[in-house]
Amino acid sequence: MNTERILRKELLALLRGGNAHMTFDEVIDGFPMKGINEKAPNVPYSAWHLLEHMRIAQWDIVEFIRNPKHVSPEYPGGYRPRPDEQATTAQWKKTVKDFLADRKVLENMAADEKTDLFGPIPHAPDYTIFREILVAADHNAYHLAEIAMLRQVM
Repeated sequence: MNTERILRKELLALLRGGNAHMTFDEVIDGFPMKGINEKAPNVPYSAWHLLEHMRIAQWDIVEFIRNPKHVSPEYPGGYRPRPDEQATTAQWKKTVKDFLADRKVLENMAADEKTDLFGPIPHAPDYTIFREILVAADHNAYHLAEIAMLRQVM
C-alpha cells in the first residue's frame, strides 16, 4: 500500500467535494442568476457574497503557500464584498472561474509527488501545504453548504 498516494487521492477528493459533501458543481451549476444577489430573511449575505468570500479566502491560501511576499487582505473586510454590493451575471461567472482556477492550483499541489505536503513552508515554517489544503477544503465545504441552503430557501 502506498500511503502517500492514498493521502494525495483523499486530499483531492476533499478539495473537489463529493463523499460527505456536495460538489462545487452540484451547488453552483444552474444557480438561478436572478437569485445571486438575494438575501434570505435574517441572512446578511447573498450567494454571490459567499462565493466571492470563498474565492478570496482560497486565493489568499494559494498565494500564502507560493509567494513569500504575499500580503493577505485586511481581516475581516478584505475577505468579503461589502454587504450592499451586488454582482452582475458576468461577475458571478468570473468569481466561479477564478475560484475553480485557484482550486486547480491546490489540486495540482496535492497531486504532485514532488510537493512536500508535510515539510514546513519555507517562508512560514509553522505551516505546511497539507494544513493549508485542509483549511481551504474545510472552508469551501462550509460555505458551499450555506450557498446550497440559500438556494433551497429561495
